[in-house]
Amino acid sequence: MMKSVLSGLAMVAVTAGVSFAGHHEEASADAAMVIGEATTNAPTLEQVLAGDHRSDKNKARDAYRNPAATLNFLGLQPDMKVAEIWPGGGWYMEVIAPYVAAKGQYIAVGFDQDSESAYVKRATEGLKNRVTENPALYGMVTITELGDGKYDIAPAGSMDMVLTFRNVHNWMNGDGMESKVFAAMYKALKPGGVLGVVEHRAKPGAEIDPKAASGYVDQDLVIKLAEDAGFQLVDTSEINANAADTKDHLKGVWTLPPSLRNGDEDRAKYEAIGESDRMTLKFLKPAIGGMAFLN
Repeated sequence: MMKSVLSGLAMVAVTAGVSFAGHHEEASADAAMVIGEATTNAPTLEQVLAGDHRSDKNKARDAYRNPAATLNFLGLQPDMKVAEIWPGGGWYMEVIAPYVAAKGQYIAVGFDQDSESAYVKRATEGLKNRVTENPALYGMVTITELGDGKYDIAPAGSMDMVLTFRNVHNWMNGDGMESKVFAAMYKALKPGGVLGVVEHRAKPGAEIDPKAASGYVDQDLVIKLAEDAGFQLVDTSEINANAADTKDHLKGVWTLPPSLRNGDEDRAKYEAIGESDRMTLKFLKPAIGGMAFLN
């Protein structure tokens, strides 16, 4: 077992082997670690989606989350260096990481490692376990963190693509975190790099909740946050739209699958609606210029 100490930064102790090799450059990021081992396994996206490593429960979500169409729209390629912000339970990680394992790089930008939240601890261990239990599939995965005051998510100008799925509402805490995260994503990307955002979409014209308590976020607000950070909007897609979502649920987006916060109450109704209506946005970091700054 080898542990590599990052320059000026502390490594997080893990039970898996930790090393840097090949296309995996050192990450000058908060609490960064690299786990797993190099692999030559290079499956197609279709093979990854059909893989036995994905549970039937996760595969059932494909009908709502449209991973192949979404990732193709955003332009994901197997030789890209990709950072995913707050992978949570790893639903997209188990698709993206194996796809880029042989030729590219996957960085899981996890939660604040200092958090005492039981959910955060479970999620972090879950990300590690996915890799250590199947290194031939996942290859070498870098895990960094994102939290209050921790915005070094990857080496500056190193990423071809940064992706975030259903997270913008989590950053709208009233303390300006959302702007700092967009600036951090901008900083991590190479000039010409792509930012992909999928988020629960509020009704057009609805009053904007600065804390997004319902989980729904105004699409124009998300675009403004990205543009204020220096990004250019290059395309939008209705791949993840759901016209059946009325967006007026008592418990917000969590009323719908997969959370179903109402339990058995009106369960059939909400299952028939499916997952939330979502925006799918593709941004570009300009090759020249830029406006994002992190203090």
